[in-house]
Amino acid sequence: MKLESRNEAETKEIGRRVGRQLKPGDVVCLYGELGSGKTTMVKGIASAFGIDERDITSASFTIIAEYKGATPFYHIDLYRVETERAGELGLDEYLGKGVSVVEWAERAGEEIPEGSIKVRINYAGENARDIIIEGLRLNEID
Repeated sequence: MKLESRNEAETKEIGRRVGRQLKPGDVVCLYGELGSGKTTMVKGIASAFGIDERDITSASFTIIAEYKGATPFYHIDLYRVETERAGELGLDEYLGKGVSVVEWAERAGEEIPEGSIKVRINYAGENARDIIIEGLRLNEID
């Protein structure tokens, strides 16, 4: 499914719509260039779990942020991780438990479980993004 976003607010809303469909055990993998809107998407997804968007930040020194709630929510940002070191992070402690959202998922390599939801965010103009979602059917988020 391909959606279009013209600004940050629309990207967050798409994330919120995706988040409302997630259930414990789901893993959402985010792909896109630096600055494409992955963290903005995470803010939208997290909002569906009652997490304040101000609590969601890009990785500086925290690779895995855990949020308690009825469904545990894990924000995993692999920007500072080399692919060959992903296996050392213990991602299996998080992936498949609660809801996990992984930025720079391509750096996780073999750690990403089969059946994960894939979200690709591509530049489509100065503020516009094409958002391609695999693993959720169109009627599931409309």
